[in-house]
Amino acid sequence: MRGILCLIAAGLYLCLENHVNAEPRLSRSFIENAVIEAKTMVDSAYEYSRRESVERVRRNAVSPSDILRLVKQPVGSTRNAVRAADYMDNAVKLIKRSLERREKRSINATDLISEENLQIIAALTGCSPQRHPLSCKTTPNLNTFRTASSVCNNRNNVRLGSSNTPFTRWLPAEYQDKISLPKGWDRKRVNGHLLPLVRAVSNNILRTANSDVESDTEYTRVVTIFGQWTDHDLSFTPHSPTIRSFSKGIDCDKTCERTEPCFPIEVPRKDPRFESEECIPFFRSAAACGSGNTGHIFGGSTVRQQMNSLTAFLDVGQVYGVEDTKARFLRDLTSDKGLLRVNTQYTDNGRELLPFATMVTNMCATRARITNDSNAEEVPCFLAGDERSNEHIGLTALHILFLREHNRVARALADLNPHWDGERIYQEARKILGGYSQVLTFRDYLLHIVGPDFIASQLSTYPGYDEDVDPSISNVFATAAYRFAHLMVQPFMFRLNEQYQEDPDNPSPLLHKAFFTPWRIVFEGGLDPLIRGLVGRPAKLNTQDHMMSDELRDRLFKFTSELALDLAALNMQRGRDHGLPGYNKWRKFCGLSQPKNQKQLARVLKSNKLAKKLLNLYRTPDNIDVWLGGVAEPFVRGARVGPLFACLIATQFQRIRQGDRLWWENNGVFTEVQRDSLKDTSLARIICDNTGITKVPAQPFQYRSSTSSYTECSDIPAFDLSPWRESID
Repeated sequence: MRGILCLIAAGLYLCLENHVNAEPRLSRSFIENAVIEAKTMVDSAYEYSRRESVERVRRNAVSPSDILRLVKQPVGSTRNAVRAADYMDNAVKLIKRSLERREKRSINATDLISEENLQIIAALTGCSPQRHPLSCKTTPNLNTFRTASSVCNNRNNVRLGSSNTPFTRWLPAEYQDKISLPKGWDRKRVNGHLLPLVRAVSNNILRTANSDVESDTEYTRVVTIFGQWTDHDLSFTPHSPTIRSFSKGIDCDKTCERTEPCFPIEVPRKDPRFESEECIPFFRSAAACGSGNTGHIFGGSTVRQQMNSLTAFLDVGQVYGVEDTKARFLRDLTSDKGLLRVNTQYTDNGRELLPFATMVTNMCATRARITNDSNAEEVPCFLAGDERSNEHIGLTALHILFLREHNRVARALADLNPHWDGERIYQEARKILGGYSQVLTFRDYLLHIVGPDFIASQLSTYPGYDEDVDPSISNVFATAAYRFAHLMVQPFMFRLNEQYQEDPDNPSPLLHKAFFTPWRIVFEGGLDPLIRGLVGRPAKLNTQDHMMSDELRDRLFKFTSELALDLAALNMQRGRDHGLPGYNKWRKFCGLSQPKNQKQLARVLKSNKLAKKLLNLYRTPDNIDVWLGGVAEPFVRGARVGPLFACLIATQFQRIRQGDRLWWENNGVFTEVQRDSLKDTSLARIICDNTGITKVPAQPFQYRSSTSSYTECSDIPAFDLSPWRESID
């Protein structure tokens, strides 16, 4: 016996089929109507946001929060995945709202949305393709070259480590409502205490005036920028493209109300920097398709997950892009030479520059505004494999350096193998640069970060490829641990002349005047002064008394506005947005002690003063935001992070290497003689080959105060490409 109940709810025509001895089931037409309404709502919010962005750029009224949002915009296939996720999330919310408004019954609304219903919604919204199995049978050269998105790296689980998949969780997420809402969303207690405002924590714990910055006596600025460089190869968490809440139509830039996706950072009373502001705009990271309120269709979890739009591998995706369309767009297809596109309007003393982007919304700072020269010639943003390549000119410098190195290697390979076509040259050069990245990261960089003990225990001898190891980037690594280098950032972007002294013609700008300023490279001395500044000046030293420079804490993206953002507050708010467990949960994960009171915390931090300040804010060590707890710890031996972050960073890179079928040391990826060449990869040689610099530190990560210890480029061995010569039968 069966009956059909139909009613009008929330503008939707709702029909429930009631079966004897069976759960109620939503009708197909009701689901379709909900999806149509959700799509209309999402598309309207997207279109409003696009128009607002264009208009703000046109009026030169882009705010710091606009910059952060624009640089976090999903593009290409990532945008399609985010839009599908927004469709599905809002469709399910509409259905739940309708069910909750129907005649009161003893059944939970969530229970009425069955797995079958979710499958239908996923298909209608476009979420289903995110989990469909893929075939690797038609993809050529899978044993030789990577795909752009790294699908098929693992032959048994083809999406493992590929782009546009959720971050993995090493510990269960902790949300206020157990599903999606960040802790502190509406000031509910956590472990019996209210969480402190993240801006208040930043003010009380992290403040460092530019004049108080301590310099590192061992490591150079390039250590800091190389950390960001590798981060941009491994993780990118997109925001939803909308600046307006879906349910209320509120512009997140114009409200302090918390309504998805608005999660504004509340400003404490009498804040020294934001006296007239109640909040700092903040947008939540986009949810992965089917997660959160919709049920996580990538697995069994029902909590909100965030998406990584990049691959989990050290494959230089920030140079080449991580999807086929973008990768092809970055190539110079005007000739069959395997080259990357370069700038056709400007050169750097005859050397190549990145091409310009063709974005409608140009987020880069205008030269006229910063120089007060209304006649100044303007340039758009540069274009690279990663959307963040213009964040500051130090990062842009590495993008230009490796663009040039690809083209240098491609030309050399063409000379060695005249019979190779452009596709073969491009893929071989890309593969070589991927090998460079892996060698430099593991041999040179990580030693300085996690120290020799963690290298010895987790990252020394290559153990071989293991298809059962999940290389996916963990949420805690991307959102907390690998943001340690924010405390190593100097307040200046150093530019040095040929004697490694300040260049009087182009002095070193403050960092906040170097954000999104590609014109500084085009018109102010080019690449060489910046590279000298990276290898010839020290990094900032993170100490418990002087953590984050106010260039990042009070003046992030300040160039177009009196207002600015606070990177420390953003990091902690992002951790809460992503549902990261607190400090002690992660200490336990790493087999470390979990302090319960001030005395125990002081022992861990080796500072009673800092322990007291933290507990005055958090009340319990359990509630300390994991990013803050990690950066507050004293360094382990020979490292620049404490034991918690050394553990998390080493664990992540251990899994990246072991779970990569195309790792440079894995048998069959390169020949034995090619591997011997790659072992001699030298960042110093890459600099020499692609700039006008003639003298560099042989070990660019290690700071030497005297240039007398620098090495002439003529004395640094060239990279041997002869093992790539292929004889013609």
